[in-house]
Amino acid sequence: MKTIHWGILGTGRIAEKFAIGLQHVTNAQLYAVGSRTKEQAIQFASRYNIPRAYGSYAELAADPNVDVIYIASPHVFHAEHTLLCLEAGKAVLCEKPFAMNARQVSDMIKKAKEKDLFLMEALWTRFLPTVRHTEQLIASGVIGDIIQIQSDFGFKAEYDPQWRLFNKQLGGGSLLDIGIYPVFIALLLLGMPDEIVSSAVIGKTGIDESIGAIFKYNNGKIASLTSTFMANTPTETIISGTEGRIRFHRMWHMPTFLTLTKNDGTSEDIRFNYAANGYEYEAQEVTNCLLQGLKESPLLPLSFSEKLISLLDTIRGQWNLEYD
Repeated sequence: MKTIHWGILGTGRIAEKFAIGLQHVTNAQLYAVGSRTKEQAIQFASRYNIPRAYGSYAELAADPNVDVIYIASPHVFHAEHTLLCLEAGKAVLCEKPFAMNARQVSDMIKKAKEKDLFLMEALWTRFLPTVRHTEQLIASGVIGDIIQIQSDFGFKAEYDPQWRLFNKQLGGGSLLDIGIYPVFIALLLLGMPDEIVSSAVIGKTGIDESIGAIFKYNNGKIASLTSTFMANTPTETIISGTEGRIRFHRMWHMPTFLTLTKNDGTSEDIRFNYAANGYEYEAQEVTNCLLQGLKESPLLPLSFSEKLISLLDTIRGQWNLEYD
């Protein structure tokens, strides 16, 4: 079977994690890396035994042997770099958030369809065994009808106005960086809400340091979602139904076990072993899709990413937070 040749655009922390996960993907090879400088690219390539290292993103995109590129640059560059790679004829897996707003996402999807290329948002949690198994549990009816979801993500970040978390020019803010996970799980399990009520604490650099959002549904369901850079929160997700509940333990966006508790008081811990660090599952999904000739993932279709970015836009809009 054909080996899919991967390229990584960017050499930061998230690129490191993806490179580690990719080593455990079948029918895949990490073939090339591109950075803003040749020196950074060579250093990254030497750590992961990557054959090709490029000192510009354009050179990476132009490599005829690269099949797909993982975009690992800061949020504000996702659309630009995705369009660069698609224009060069490469399939793309772009780190979350897909882009800064729905307009950019629409442009990315339009270009992918125009070029007849694969495109997917890198929401790695979607592909983890815990989330896949939770869907099966819910479908089996073991917790009955979902009534409520509580999901949070928070950690105490060391304040630095130049760090991407706090830097508005780099797309800083808790919603786009970590709040996207609670929004994602609510969208995945409950769908699009009928009403959204949200609020945020805006810091000195103009970004949301803490946020809270309530998703209300006309069928009686509700989701309570929070994120913050200002405190170490439980960072758990609890899915409560009429017959029981499922709890993702800290850190819930990358859990290795969950607890199923039924109304009769019985509970069960369900554990999972990852092959690497969890990033291998999204990389395997993309590799499999490319081998099958698919243009998007059936597990994370582009329509889902369009809904997700529209929710993020709506939430930010309620605080009048805009990026340049």
